[in-house]
This record gives sequence, C-alpha cells and structure tokens, in this order.
Amino acid sequence: MRHGPETDADVRELLLRTADGDAAAFTKVYDAYADAVMGLACRIVKDVAQAEEVTQDVMVEVWRTADRFRPERGSARSWVLTLAHRRAVDRVRSAQASSERERLAGLLARDTAFDEVAETVADRDERRRVYRCLASLARMQRVPLVLAYYQGMTYGEVADSLATPHGTVKSRMRAGLRKLHDCLEGVR
Repeated sequence: MRHGPETDADVRELLLRTADGDAAAFTKVYDAYADAVMGLACRIVKDVAQAEEVTQDVMVEVWRTADRFRPERGSARSWVLTLAHRRAVDRVRSAQASSERERLAGLLARDTAFDEVAETVADRDERRRVYRCLASLARMQRVPLVLAYYQGMTYGEVADSLATPHGTVKSRMRAGLRKLHDCLEGVR
C-alpha cells in the first residue's frame, strides 16, 4: 500500500498546489490515487498492460490539468477516478473500433481477391472473339443478331426494320446463333 495523504481534504490541497506546478505535491497525489486508478482501469479494460498505460496516461493528465479541478464540484478522488473511467472507456472503444476496422478490412480483402487487370483483359479478349465470330457469319445472319443483341430490338422489330417475314428472321437468327456458338467453342 502506498503512503500518502489520508483525507480527501489533504489531496484537494495537494491538487491545488499541483495546479501551481508543485511537483512534490503531485508525487503525493500520485501516491494517493495511482492504485485506485489502476484498479478501476483493470476492471474496465480487462488487461493489466493496458490498465498500466491508462494509469500512466491518467496521472499525466492529472499533472497537466490539475488547474481544472474544482473542489466545489466534488472530491479530489471523484475527479481523478472520473478521468480514469473516461480514459479506460476510451481505450476499450478504441480497441473495439480497431478490431472492427481490421475485421472489415479482412472481409473487403477477401471479396476483392480477383485481379481487376486480368479480368479486364479477359473481357476484352472475349469481346474480340465474339466480334471475330460475328464477322464470319453471312450478312443475312449477322445483321439480325446485331440488331437484336446490340440494339435491343425484338424479333418483330428486327423483321420490320429489315422488311423480312418474322419466321424468316427467327430462322436466320437461330442459324446465326448456332454458327456463332460453334465458332466461339472452336476458338477457345
């Protein structure tokens, strides 16, 4: 157990002297409350090393901000332990946020495991093969397919635009699709 002031009134006076830069007074405040700060921090952060860091941070904060202590608002012990509670909770929240960021980063890394450049090259290669095979079709098969698949026309719209009977357009498109399929299978 540390030896230090016995009453809150004693610590209150020491805090007021600490606010004026009295290092010896701060040492006594430290001796009076460091164990209580450590105990509170351990209960909140559940890790001794983290609690030690919290305790150090809190006691440095007490040294730096002793001039903010207002005896009329509460005891010196309450003020110091409030600082400790806030700092420990902040530490827990920070650790949770960091853990969540790492988890999300892991999920994103897993979702984007494909190589975008390779995928783009493969898409372009596929498109070139389709164009090459389309070009190999007879005009009467190629034009209806281009109108349907690249212009978004229906069988009826293709037939009307080409002034060709609907049945003829369907037959040409089916034959063109078969040849296109065979061409693409042969190219691979």
